[in-house]
Amino acid sequence: MLFDTHAHLNAIQYSEDLEDVIRRATDEGVSHIVVVGFDRPTISRAIELAEQYDFIYAAVGWHPVDAIDMTEDDLKMIEELTAHPKVVALGEMGLDYYWDKSPKEVQKEVFRKQIDLAKKVKLPIIIHNREATADVLQILQEEQAAEVGGIMHCFTGSLEVAKQCIDMNFYISFGGPVTFKNAKKPKEVAKEIPLEHLLIETDCPYLTPHPFRGKRNEPSYVKYVAEAIAELKGISFEEVAEKTADNAKKLFGINR
Repeated sequence: MLFDTHAHLNAIQYSEDLEDVIRRATDEGVSHIVVVGFDRPTISRAIELAEQYDFIYAAVGWHPVDAIDMTEDDLKMIEELTAHPKVVALGEMGLDYYWDKSPKEVQKEVFRKQIDLAKKVKLPIIIHNREATADVLQILQEEQAAEVGGIMHCFTGSLEVAKQCIDMNFYISFGGPVTFKNAKKPKEVAKEIPLEHLLIETDCPYLTPHPFRGKRNEPSYVKYVAEAIAELKGISFEEVAEKTADNAKKLFGINR
């Protein structure tokens, strides 16, 4: 049993062979996938996939890079979709200071609005953080995001930051980078943080794990993330797979 907590099967990279991608995932023991929408087209497609496959769920939110494009109507749409039985989280949301499409203050405002919505509808949040750790932590604290908790998606920060996030009721989620030889921080965090605070993901089609780095990622490759964590912790692959799946089901309120 493997739970890919963050996938973008709604991306155009899967437009020609999605059925094959999903079959490979189930063949490798992937039992649950959360497809993450982050703007109108990807949100719509995430809902479609969640309705089409019983083991696929959806997260709906607005990406910080595109924060400048979000309208009140978009936020209203997201709120309405949170009532959908297959929507299990809000996100991805957060801050991204690598790209400069959306001004920082606009990103912060959109981030705060989505946290407020999550508290209103009582759903966990999925956090995107790129080169903005201090501001992400500050906003999570100021907006009392611990009330709903959530996921620090594709975590690459320090052990100290990971502990701060756990104190705010967030899980630390690892993707492909934890399999990279030179990824010292993710490896340290994966080794030191107790398994009950960890999740696994692919962020496919991006961040493909070793040994497929550089190629398109897909949910079947989440097993390589679990294998890397098991090796770092000196425990079995099965223990990592089972516990991270249990963690995800607990967070998302999934009972199957």
